[in-house]
Order: sequence, then structure tokens, then C-alpha cells
Amino acid sequence: MKELGLPGFRAKQLEKHYFTHYTSDAAAMTDLPASGREELVAGLLPPLLTEVRRLETDRGDTIKFLWKLHDGALVESVLMRYPGRITLCVSSQAGCGMNCPFCATGQAGLTRNMSAAEIVDQVVRANALIRAGGLGDPRKVGHEDERVTNIVFMGMGEPLANYARLMQAVRVMVDKEHGLGMSARGITVSTVGLVPAITKLSNEDIPVTFALSLHAPDDGLRDELIPVNSRWKVDEALDAARAYFDKTGRRVSIEYALIKDMNDHAWRADLLAEKLNARGRGWVHVNPIPLNPTPGSIWTASEVPVCLLTSPDSQLAFWLMIVSIAMAVLPVWRSPMIS
Repeated sequence: MKELGLPGFRAKQLEKHYFTHYTSDAAAMTDLPASGREELVAGLLPPLLTEVRRLETDRGDTIKFLWKLHDGALVESVLMRYPGRITLCVSSQAGCGMNCPFCATGQAGLTRNMSAAEIVDQVVRANALIRAGGLGDPRKVGHEDERVTNIVFMGMGEPLANYARLMQAVRVMVDKEHGLGMSARGITVSTVGLVPAITKLSNEDIPVTFALSLHAPDDGLRDELIPVNSRWKVDEALDAARAYFDKTGRRVSIEYALIKDMNDHAWRADLLAEKLNARGRGWVHVNPIPLNPTPGSIWTASEVPVCLLTSPDSQLAFWLMIVSIAMAVLPVWRSPMIS
């Protein structure tokens, strides 16, 4: 501000408008001098996300956004209301370079990393929508001051491949004086297994929740499903995840997308239980997620209801085994839903 010839308290005013009132509209900032207000706001709070499309569930408790960045790159975020909390799934990259064959984003390739400001703006825009009643009337479904309580970095991109900007965004999210003032424990960072970056995350002294997208307990299959596994194997990724728990005390989530006839065999559930239990108890929970197949894909979700009737020794056995793993390695079981 001093470089612009303005008093330092103007920065505090802008922070309050953006991080508390969730606006970058100069017209709403009547505490700023009218002369030069538009130019000041345009220079310091430029438009970062342009809404292209919005899809809502019938109940209006889930909204999926498609955003266009300043250079035309496209990213998505998803806002979800649950009892007692509001979760936003954010993107960290436009596209993804991990090339996982069952993921539409991975197959499209990486366009570019998102800036920390673009990542944070997804949260600010979601909070603005909530305040305006776009996720249901807060007076009827929540309270008037409600906002996003949980962030999951499970949108487009591999968060740890954009590490510096990811952490800059997280610091803004948890900053109570100059940011959004969120709880670090309400922020989940997911990765397909970039082991050196997991180690860096362990040493950040910011106790975010850590999720490892495993999807297979054996290197033979995981090499196919998660190409980065050719660099860092299953055991290396699990060792890094266990080290994260040891360093932070935060229980790790193992994400496992169930793919029909690919990774839903009972013996793989046995192997997963063996590998997790070998590293101790109480440090991890397993989150089985039915695959969300993309049109034209050869990959489909495991079909539990069908298995009940036709194939009790395959996919159903895996689901039952996953439950037994949950009972064995953790005191609390999570349902197959990202939360």
C-alpha cells in the first residue's frame, strides 16, 4: 500500500471485504475513498474465476461449478451441504499430469498449475454463494453466518505436484488474521503418492488431514492404475503415510475407488489389511469409493447389489472384507463417501 501512496490500513479494509464479506466488488466497498476506488480494487483484487456453468441437485444441497480462468483454462469445484458441515471440493491444477487411466481429468492431461489466489478464490466464491442463500436459506437449513467448513483437495489436479502454491493457499485458508481463518483439521490434502512431497507436508506444522489415493495394494495393478507408482511403490507410499501420522498425530485416510473386476477381489482386501496392520493400528482408515465412470470408459464401478444376487464370492466379498479391515485397523468406520 505504501508503494501506491496509500495508508497501510487500506490493506486491512480490502482483506475484510474479500475474506469476511466475500466480495471483490468495488461498489460494495463504501469505506474506501470513491476517488480511485475502482482502479485500486481492480489492481489488487482482479477477477480470477468466471463462472461458465453450474449444475445443482434437485434438493439444492450440492452444486458443481465450471470456472474459466483468465487464460481460458477450465477448472471445477463442487459445493456440498451435509448435516453440520459444508464441504467444498477444490481444484489445484487445470487438468492433471498423473495420467491415471480411469480418471477423465488425468486422461485430458495437464494444462497448467493454478495460482494460490485462484485456489483460494474458489472458497471465497463458494462462501459468497452460501451467504446469498444459494445453498438453501441459511435461516432454515443452517445459520446466517455459515460458510464452508471443510475443504477437500480432490478436484482437478494432483495437489502435491503444485506444492508451493498449494501450501500458500492452505496458509491463507487457515490464517485467522489475514485470511479465511479456517481450521487446518477441516482441510484434506489428497495425493496419488508423491512420496518426497508427502514428507515435506509432514514437516509443515500445519495439521491438515492427509489422504492417500491408493486404489490397489499390489504394485502389479497399481503400476497400471497409478502410473506414478512406477517411481514410488505401494510400500513407499504407505511408509510415507504412516510417517505423516507419526509426525502430526492426524489419522490418514486411504482412498480406494472400487473398479469392477479390477481391484475389488477378496485377496486384494486381504493384502491391504496385511499391509496396513503391519504398520500398526489406529493410524489409518479406509474410505472405499464407488468409481464414477466416465462416458465411453472401459472402467466401471463395483456393483454390490448385483453381487448379492449373482456373485457372492467376488465384489461382495471385497466389500465385506473392506469392512473387516476397517474393524481391524481403526476404531471408527467411514461410509463410502468423501466427507
